[in-house]
Amino acid sequence: MIRKRVYKKDKKKEGDSPPEILRTTYIFPNGDRYDGEYKHASDGSLERDGQGTHTTKDRTVYDGSWKEDKMNGTGRLVHPSGAVYEGDFINNQFHGKGKYSWPNGSRYEGEFNENRMEGEGQFMDTEGQMWTGTFRYRAAPGLRFKLNMD
Repeated sequence: MIRKRVYKKDKKKEGDSPPEILRTTYIFPNGDRYDGEYKHASDGSLERDGQGTHTTKDRTVYDGSWKEDKMNGTGRLVHPSGAVYEGDFINNQFHGKGKYSWPNGSRYEGEFNENRMEGEGQFMDTEGQMWTGTFRYRAAPGLRFKLNMD
């Protein structure tokens, strides 16, 4: 089921190559819902493109940038468990700078590479203690404890 609310964002002129960006609410056959901007692809299909919110049937919510029908750019992904990622996405993956918070209160802020904590970052554990250094997915050799002396 497609309900279109079309807003003119870019007027398409003859000879312009970028397609017109439109807004819609789209309900997928599996029950997922997308509210946001889209464009018509060269094959005539619809592609999420621009800013939008995708909500899955299990209540996972992504709000952010889309390009070529994938999460690309900056956004916020909230899982039903309460885990939240805010940051950069490339082709539906955490990639670039971001912050991931677990439901238990711990969090990581730093570099991500293909959904992995990889690069410089800092991790705050459930006790509120901060650890900084270089992360390599599941390993973090040489982490330094950051002492807070308030």
